[in-house]
Amino acid sequence: MTFIQALYYQRHENVCVMFASIPNFKTFWSEWDFSKKLECLRFLNEIVCDFDKFLQKPKFSGVEKIKTVGSTYMAAAGLRSQNSQESWRSAKLMVEFAWAITNSLDALNKDAFQCFQLRIGLSFGPVIAGVVAAQKPQYDIFGNTVNLASRMDTHGEMGKMHATEETADALAIAGFDLECRGLIKVKGVKDPMKTYFVIPPPDRKITSCESEIIHHD
Repeated sequence: MTFIQALYYQRHENVCVMFASIPNFKTFWSEWDFSKKLECLRFLNEIVCDFDKFLQKPKFSGVEKIKTVGSTYMAAAGLRSQNSQESWRSAKLMVEFAWAITNSLDALNKDAFQCFQLRIGLSFGPVIAGVVAAQKPQYDIFGNTVNLASRMDTHGEMGKMHATEETADALAIAGFDLECRGLIKVKGVKDPMKTYFVIPPPDRKITSCESEIIHHD
């Protein structure tokens, strides 16, 4: 048996993957001088730690944080349960988690007089989960579902959840309302894709800011 064959990996069929990025954080970072960048990192750490707290709640026990890359938070639902009869549940759970972290960021914005917004990408389907590397091994997920979730993020809009058609189908079964965005060209995909925005629940108001970032002297 080769070393690669000895590595842990497992295929999961009905997984919803989320990429949640804060695009205007890069602008926030670039506009501060080096001496103040530590404060930027502290605030980003506070954001991520607040997101992580939701993982401890029983309601979100089925959500796995995969990693953070810069100001992008990656998570997945459906890696623990493989009930094919109710495959839509992982998509429902992922969206509920996404609303929770969105509300959390809104609260942090008010306290810090900032106006950061999440841009969220969602994809639903099979993934390969495994542990990578001999030194400092890390659990990660791979596959087209992961790639498309990342693309839904980068091709999305600030303050919105952008989903593939497969994700939208699962969310429709779960009772969510969706808005068809139409066909868009997605990097790495040959043909245009039909994508959707998840409509917020009645008690959820997307924060709108006159300016993306509020600065104070």
